[in-house]
Amino acid sequence: MSHDIAAAIGATSRIVRKREREGKPAEAVLAERSYPTDIDDLWDALTNPERLPRWFSPVTGDLKLGGRYQVEGNAGGTVLTCDPPRSFTLTWEFAGNVSWVEVYLRAISEDETHLQLVHEAHIDPEWAAKYGPGATGVGWDLGLLGLQTHIATGWAKPPEADTEWMQTEEYRSFVRRSSDGWREASVAAGNDAEAARLAAANTAAFYLGEAPPGES
Repeated sequence: MSHDIAAAIGATSRIVRKREREGKPAEAVLAERSYPTDIDDLWDALTNPERLPRWFSPVTGDLKLGGRYQVEGNAGGTVLTCDPPRSFTLTWEFAGNVSWVEVYLRAISEDETHLQLVHEAHIDPEWAAKYGPGATGVGWDLGLLGLQTHIATGWAKPPEADTEWMQTEEYRSFVRRSSDGWREASVAAGNDAEAARLAAANTAAFYLGEAPPGES
């Protein structure tokens, strides 16, 4: 399957924000874009356990306010708020760490809906220095790319589950361009430009299965 990566990269706004949560320094990545479908359909794609595996990953659990969920092979957590078809928030618990995800939908017209995704985490200085916000941002960009293709064509294979596509130059280009976009957002948020460049290179290498720059 070929994805429209130019549309995915260009349609997404990437922002990094410094925050404080529970008295500790935090950083949030914000990805915003619009999809050519109505708000109810986009909400269904984001919350229906039958559709989630078609563009994201299988998700099990009690997908309602206060319920626990589990993304197959990834994070689990608790649904903190749910306001259909406009927003939901949840904890994102992985490898002993807790972060927070917020999703907001806004109808632009009968057949176009704006999506904002926010993923906020406490800052781990060592992790931030090595990978920067792109470690989170590139993963979500891949998810939003899968959602784009699913909405546009009905395609039912998430990018990160498409092992053939992940061997293509198209995938490599997407990862590099996504990582570079998050590098720019990191610098705009006040992070050091050279540190952001090195972190972006490490993030791209991670997603491409390559040795980090400077390592053999």
